[in-house]
Amino acid sequence: MARLTIEHLRKSFGATAAVDDFSLTVEDGELVCLLGPSGSGKSTILRMIGGFEQPTSGTLAIDGQDVTRLPPERRPTGMMFQSHALWSHMNVFSNIAFGLKLRRLPRAEIRRKVEEALELVGLAGYGPRQTFQLSGGQQQRVALARSLVLEPKILLLDEPFASLDQHLRERLREEVREIQQRLGITTLFVTHGQDEALAMADRIVVLRNGQCEQVDAPDVVYRQPQTEFVAGFIGSMNFLRANVEGGTFRHGDLSIALDVADGPAVLAIRPEDLGLAEAEGETGAIVLRSTDFGSHIMVELESEGGARVKAMTSPATHFERGARARLSPTTYGVYRDNRLIASGRLTALPVTGRAHHAVETA
Repeated sequence: MARLTIEHLRKSFGATAAVDDFSLTVEDGELVCLLGPSGSGKSTILRMIGGFEQPTSGTLAIDGQDVTRLPPERRPTGMMFQSHALWSHMNVFSNIAFGLKLRRLPRAEIRRKVEEALELVGLAGYGPRQTFQLSGGQQQRVALARSLVLEPKILLLDEPFASLDQHLRERLREEVREIQQRLGITTLFVTHGQDEALAMADRIVVLRNGQCEQVDAPDVVYRQPQTEFVAGFIGSMNFLRANVEGGTFRHGDLSIALDVADGPAVLAIRPEDLGLAEAEGETGAIVLRSTDFGSHIMVELESEGGARVKAMTSPATHFERGARARLSPTTYGVYRDNRLIASGRLTALPVTGRAHHAVETA
């Protein structure tokens, strides 16, 4: 196991800073996900850790040893790429054994290590096969075995499941997490998939424009996003924009007392935290669509303030299209200038609605 320390890392391409003053400590045996949209700098950070990119400034240390300027082959890291990067002219055994041969290990030791790695990733006996004879998932397992056979202190995974279908992606991420925990290997995982980050990580680092927006455990990032960007990037979120006047946020028929200074603000509410109740007369949000997902129904509405919002209700509760509903949040956050300035919980109104045969289904 190993500890990775990144301090004030910066990478510029001309006048553009792909990574800007990034610092992070990854503890022994921890799996940390770098999560962000395309162009956020997550893969650049991983490549600098692996030695495939040189930082413009800043330092990288593994167990206290500065590795900032070491070439990839001299770093105690193993990297698994999105494209597998397997050699098609070599069989599975030779692909995995390549790095061991460069280290000039005895032939018997190489065979033992390769067979152990294949068994670890669930491919025992696959050594003689050609890589083009394997499925996409099997190729990814070979790529993982090739990284693990070198016994790296730090495992680097760069969106390894991006090209796979959803069911295979879910199965492989569970297997990788199990292997990582069994070996206790310190791991950094780059992804733009929120589900992967929430399912696999001990901590999530949310990146935007080369800078860190938030570092926290998955449940904290989801339930207590510290910036408006994180709130909108992780999961589904409703945003209602209005002014706080006299200590009250008002958007249509929704009003919440807040202990914040008056001025523009953004109220953020997750669909599962937005209760609905039938409204009287011509007031309230207008139901636009209800989609039945089996485990829940997602109701889309237009608020009185003109915002599109979503509310999650039970399968037994339906709101007919065109009906009016009152919005009743249970948990909310308030943002100003991208920063969280308040949060709270309210008592929601009971969720009620009329079942209707015209409800749209997905």
